[in-house]
Amino acid sequence: MLWFNDQAEEAASLYTNLFENSKILNTSRGPDGGVFTIEFELLGSKYTALNGGDMFKFSEAFSIFISCVDQAEVDKYWDALTADGGSPGRCGWLKDKFGLSWQIIPKQLGECLSNPDSAKAQAAMEAMMGRSKLIVSELEAAVK
Repeated sequence: MLWFNDQAEEAASLYTNLFENSKILNTSRGPDGGVFTIEFELLGSKYTALNGGDMFKFSEAFSIFISCVDQAEVDKYWDALTADGGSPGRCGWLKDKFGLSWQIIPKQLGECLSNPDSAKAQAAMEAMMGRSKLIVSELEAAVK
């Protein structure tokens, strides 16, 4: 359940249009005829967005993790989710324009961090810690 002030429909539309194989599943309306909840599927996971008012805010205690196959995919999601008021964080984290936290992580990060050579794994960790958006070529260079 994702609690929005009154942007649940806008958020669900953004997310389902951005990620392939994602879709709106169901919408319920409140007494005023406006959207109350909207259920959607995002990369195989189901979420419900609620227009519940401004009493609760998102925090980094919850984030959506997106595993990317390459730099182009990292760039696509990063750019779309930081657009129009989103903000970059550290180490592949960002907040979208609604305040929801995301981790946009290339699959190469796990490969580099788990390098059997501890010095190379540490170099990959340092490459990650020094960035906002993760750059695959920098991670891979760190373990060479």
